[in-house]
Amino acid sequence: MKKMILIKPGELYLKGKNRYIFENRLSDNIKKAISGMGDFEVKKSQSAITVIPRGQEDTDPVFQRLQKVFGIARLSTAYIFPKDLDVIFSEGADLAVSLLQNEKTFKVESKRSDKKFKLKSPEISKLMGAEILKRNGKLKVDVNNPDRTIFVEIRDSAFIHTNQTKGAGGLPLGSSGKGTLLLSGGIDSPVSAYLMAKRGLKLNAVHFTSPPFTSPAAEDKVKRLVEKLNVFTGSMDLYLVYFTEIQQAIREKCKEEYFTLIMRRFMMRIAENIAFKTGSKALITGESLGQVASQTLPALNSTDSVATMSILRPLIGLDKFEISEISQKIDTYDISCEPYEDCCTVFTPTHPKINPKMEDVIREEQKLDIDELISKALEKTRKEII
Repeated sequence: MKKMILIKPGELYLKGKNRYIFENRLSDNIKKAISGMGDFEVKKSQSAITVIPRGQEDTDPVFQRLQKVFGIARLSTAYIFPKDLDVIFSEGADLAVSLLQNEKTFKVESKRSDKKFKLKSPEISKLMGAEILKRNGKLKVDVNNPDRTIFVEIRDSAFIHTNQTKGAGGLPLGSSGKGTLLLSGGIDSPVSAYLMAKRGLKLNAVHFTSPPFTSPAAEDKVKRLVEKLNVFTGSMDLYLVYFTEIQQAIREKCKEEYFTLIMRRFMMRIAENIAFKTGSKALITGESLGQVASQTLPALNSTDSVATMSILRPLIGLDKFEISEISQKIDTYDISCEPYEDCCTVFTPTHPKINPKMEDVIREEQKLDIDELISKALEKTRKEII
């Protein structure tokens, strides 16, 4: 009897003939996630994936790490038995009794993925239940609301387990392509990164710095946010864009109420340029409809008009409380709340345009040498692998 981890992929069963592509991606991501944690064999077993220690490795830290891997719907610590009826109903029943030692009621659920196995699922459940009752007559069967369920699965081996833990869900990271995240130091954009990674999008990030108006501490804050996100997103490349010259030009030549709108249009252009160079197919932002003046529909339309690729806004229908709740869940909230200004708070207009007309925004923007400013900003952009 050997201890291992049994993984159930989530919505991959919906992928039809392409399912194996997603399963292979998930297997690769699992191997990367637990790399350096010991010697484990990761292999597909019908509609599941098993993680089996080759030696005496501790599975508990691996189990905790795998709870953050997207594409896993459920996982459990399981025990391997040979597909031998005598062993399953003797040693397997002994194990089940030990797992039920603090319970009063139980039921047995069986799954026979190997259709050549002698007994069908209902027969396995019935016989295992009988063997458990023989060993502990104080236990009672409750098929509707048991204290604990014992699972018996017949695959390439027999697996017995209980207490399935909810996984991160979603799709395997990288299975949906690549996107570029506009990452501020606030609460919203890290949550956007988490939600898009959950849908299988591999990410890199762009952050805009405005020294001396923003401090090195603000840049360090963003790097620490990336470190937190890497648990879910894998290693992200961070592009630090020097934005001071653009903001100063906007302040000197454009009307104050258009500062934020024009600034965000520049950000979109620069981020899209980096996205094209890095193979991304979409931009991701942390905008929520109506949350601030730059996130009204007319303002968002103004921003969108300068980009040619898709702009994904996973937070668009969420309020601040919902976003903050997810931020706390992924452990980025405290860092995001640190009081270091990012460039979005520099030169904030007193009365920003809430319902701008596109022709007015373009007229103000034409006062600037857009191509030259973008070119200089890109020349000074720094790439960091975190």
